[in-house]
Amino acid sequence: MTMTTPPRAPAMARPSRSAPRPPSPVPALAHLLIWGGAAAVLALWWSDTTSVVGAAGWVTGAGRITGLLAGYACAMLLMLMARVPLLDRAVGTDRLARWHAMGGRYTISLASAHVLLIIWGYSLESHTGVVDQTTTLVLHYPDLLKGTIGFLLFLITGIVSARAVRRRVAYETWHFLHFATYLAVFLVFGHQLSNGADFTGNRPAQLAWYGLYLGVAALLAWYRFAVPVRRALRHRLYVAEVRPEAPGIVSLYLSGSGLEELRAEPGQFFRWRFLARGMWWAANPYSLSAAPHPAYLRITVKASGGHSAALARLRPGTRVLAEGPYGAFTARRRRAAKTLLLGGGVGITPLRTLFETLPGEVTLIYRARRPEDLALRGEIDALAAARGAAVHYVVDEPAAYSSPLTPEALRGLVPDLAERDVYLCGPPAMTEVAVTALRGAGVPRRHIHHESFSF
Repeated sequence: MTMTTPPRAPAMARPSRSAPRPPSPVPALAHLLIWGGAAAVLALWWSDTTSVVGAAGWVTGAGRITGLLAGYACAMLLMLMARVPLLDRAVGTDRLARWHAMGGRYTISLASAHVLLIIWGYSLESHTGVVDQTTTLVLHYPDLLKGTIGFLLFLITGIVSARAVRRRVAYETWHFLHFATYLAVFLVFGHQLSNGADFTGNRPAQLAWYGLYLGVAALLAWYRFAVPVRRALRHRLYVAEVRPEAPGIVSLYLSGSGLEELRAEPGQFFRWRFLARGMWWAANPYSLSAAPHPAYLRITVKASGGHSAALARLRPGTRVLAEGPYGAFTARRRRAAKTLLLGGGVGITPLRTLFETLPGEVTLIYRARRPEDLALRGEIDALAAARGAAVHYVVDEPAAYSSPLTPEALRGLVPDLAERDVYLCGPPAMTEVAVTALRGAGVPRRHIHHESFSF
């Protein structure tokens, strides 16, 4: 293996000269298509229902509606996480993840309502007890035992994904358990067609349902599996160097073949899978911390868990699989001629690449707990000097250099704040406070672009 040694300091890219772009219509179109599909599902129930009679009919009808919507929502959940480049670049991976999380809550609620309402409605219709009716449905209706197992898997995944539980579960564990949703959807799909009153004997509806799920399956198979494998064989990434940056923070230089073909942009991230003992099974998202270079890519990582801490011990030559690039936290979001970059902790990594490449007047505010936690400070100072930009370092300790994250404090550092685009990246708690402060300082919501660490 030929090892390429990266330069001691990353070469600085010239700032882009691209003009601010109008908002992309893709997010609005995506919303329209999703809700339009839900309306079509309701139309299917309406066209197949001649009348609703009695309490049993109303309860069972509500169960049919919630079941149809839950089945449609399952397909949409998988589509949102298929990593389709058009959606990812226009909407943003973190925003898609938020849509996915919100949709997951709706899906589990709809599926739970469907189960309860169908059991109740059938019990009323057959004049049997709820327990007896449940046993009859699960054990004697085609594909319903598999559907029940799929529903229980959905419930378990939903519990693990709940915010109170999610904070206590390692990212790798949460990510691995999420694969159970593929099995859950597979188990539930057969039950929808074999037991769904709106599909039985309705060949066009069956074909449309098959088309929906097969289309989503094709997107998943291509973008989640085929494309990463093809790129791994083409680029053959490996760790070229591990370089300490600050206490608990290291930079990894990754080299390979034809890296320019990846077409990565400053501000984007990859999901990295390091083929080392105990690490190969997890693919974690880390942003680029230097502008993409034909000879190498660089990430800078803080030890905040078992996986991230193990990166500091990787040996040069370790093979790497990379999925991406992902994310819309790029110059494409820029609307104004001036920009503020506001980062906290290791959230500086994508901002450092934007500080290097964004055109126009750019100001950076970098917040950390202590001065020694200011990673990449030497590079940031060099970039600021090269482009004549202002940098404000704010630390909690010592108190003399601290500054509250308030509208007044931000305007004191950047008087024309309301006229700027703001790129924001940091821990979730800091991001939430910062968005409130920026809105209080008069920055329009459409000019606040942030990337979350929570996936």
